[in-house]
Amino acid sequence: MTETFSVVIVEEIPAVLTSDTLYVSLTYSTSMHLCACGCGAEVVAPLSPTDWRLTFNGTWSLSPSIGNWALPCRSHYLIIDEKVHWAGNWDDDRIARNRANDRDRKDKFYDLPTQGDEKKPHWWERKKHKKK
Repeated sequence: MTETFSVVIVEEIPAVLTSDTLYVSLTYSTSMHLCACGCGAEVVAPLSPTDWRLTFNGTWSLSPSIGNWALPCRSHYLIIDEKVHWAGNWDDDRIARNRANDRDRKDKFYDLPTQGDEKKPHWWERKKHKKK
């Protein structure tokens, strides 16, 4: 189990990750680390105005929380001042509401039209079409 992360700024994320290390690629606006619970799963946190933010105030923080709901471990934690802060488990309804809020926030940020939820393309597909 990881209690603290060292932050390493890299051009590209290495093929093999080291536990206790948060790799950050500013070039690709993303971060990766091995799950803090110790299960060994690779966790990707894209950096963008509608995803995660990396801040530095003498130490690094990544926000919002990391909710690994698709992993068997279902771990949930924050990385604040390079320390892992465990957060509570969420039930499936709360996860679904959070995902819907994330989609809505992305749509509003990118000023995308709203369609029926069933057939709505992913936000990155809609963003690609908007540029044309």
